[in-house]
Amino acid sequence: MAGDFELTTDELRVVARYVAETAAEVLPVFETACPDDPRPRAALEAAWEFVGGSRRTKLQRVTSLDAHRAAAEAPSEAARLAARSAGDAGSAAYLHPIAKATQVGHILRAPASVARIAELEAPGDPGAASASLNRAVERADRVLVDVLLRYPDAPAGKSRVAELMSMLDARLRVSR
Repeated sequence: MAGDFELTTDELRVVARYVAETAAEVLPVFETACPDDPRPRAALEAAWEFVGGSRRTKLQRVTSLDAHRAAAEAPSEAARLAARSAGDAGSAAYLHPIAKATQVGHILRAPASVARIAELEAPGDPGAASASLNRAVERADRVLVDVLLRYPDAPAGKSRVAELMSMLDARLRVSR
């Protein structure tokens, strides 16, 4: 894959697995809120096909876009974040090997979204997001961190998900 650096298909599969495992944690949040909308699940299934050895195809792109559309239509912040995480899993196969901070979102936005959902679901627990980020750090293997280190630090953002993504990024960069 041409770009500022190399990303192998095996590395893309590691990233896609990480994002898909993360999105799978919160897919029920979306499906409870929107039980008749199959789009996020389809994106997650497309991600798993790629992780399992299939070639990346238009399927991952199309289902990812559909899941992001479902997120835009979701009735709550938690449901939106869950659907968007599934969309991110679908698109992880197409992570670009360009040294731009925005690419970090394709790796870490889903686990940051899961941490935000944890906050929303446990409003009296100030450690809910931190515990979720701890699990995300534990789940990250050496290959994922090596890929992350090829990119600049996560971009600063104003949303809570962006804050959580920056915190996770910093923790992963010193974890290995």
